Amino acid sequence: MKTVVTISELRSARLELAEPVGLVPTMGYLHEGHLSLAKRAREECASVVATIFINPTQFAPEEDLDSYPRDLDKDLALLEEVGVDLVWMPTPEVMYPENYQTWVTVDELTHVLEGTSRPTHFQGVTTVVAKLFNGVLPQKTYFGQKDAQQVVVIQRMLQDLNFPIEIVVCPIVREPDGLAMSSRNYYLNPEQRQAATVLYRALTAAKEAFEAGEQQAEKLRAIVTNKVNAESLAELEYISCAHPETLIELEGAIEGALLSMAVCVGKTRLIDNIFVGK
Repeated sequence: MKTVVTISELRSARLELAEPVGLVPTMGYLHEGHLSLAKRAREECASVVATIFINPTQFAPEEDLDSYPRDLDKDLALLEEVGVDLVWMPTPEVMYPENYQTWVTVDELTHVLEGTSRPTHFQGVTTVVAKLFNGVLPQKTYFGQKDAQQVVVIQRMLQDLNFPIEIVVCPIVREPDGLAMSSRNYYLNPEQRQAATVLYRALTAAKEAFEAGEQQAEKLRAIVTNKVNAESLAELEYISCAHPETLIELEGAIEGALLSMAVCVGKTRLIDNIFVGK
């Protein structure tokens, strides 16, 4: 496995890779969720490139950029173990050189859900992902369903900007008790870690209600809200029952939806989602 930092090093290494190339973008501190993406890419592509970059432009000033967990040596060992061929580890100076001025913005999809409380987040995401795509030039790219809105936003960017790249969306990888794997789970103390299971329990309760015949969007949101509110260490930021592609909030009887949520457990902000129906 080869590692590179600069754009020129990347381009030189990229010329040596067999096609097709699969890209797995990460911010490091890898867990089995990330590795599932790399394994899927290994199955489907002749070459696999992973990136490790904690992107400063998707963090607001009050967010956890400085404290975001890091363990580069472990990350590289894990990526090599699952068969990644090349790891690009750009620095902020490589990605955003002095006098940097260009941004990629997806409009309507970024104004809801995560975008409500994190208005600058997705501009940072779409800009850095576009730069990763242009640097690596993959045929496929692999993202996890846990970041459901991010997936929808990047799909729109790919379509609107005519990127010749297929996005492969992989299932959420969960702990045995249902908690979605996330680098931010590292922040939770044991009591908070137990409380965090309320996210999946609440979503599962709503899905079970839907499958039992409850199709009113308002009632599904209420089921999740009541479950979370019953956990004293959890504070619900939002619960959404939205169209899976447009992210428009649904009302009344539904045939299917993306149920998604953000919950603060202590100072740690966690997200999760689940599909119901068609």
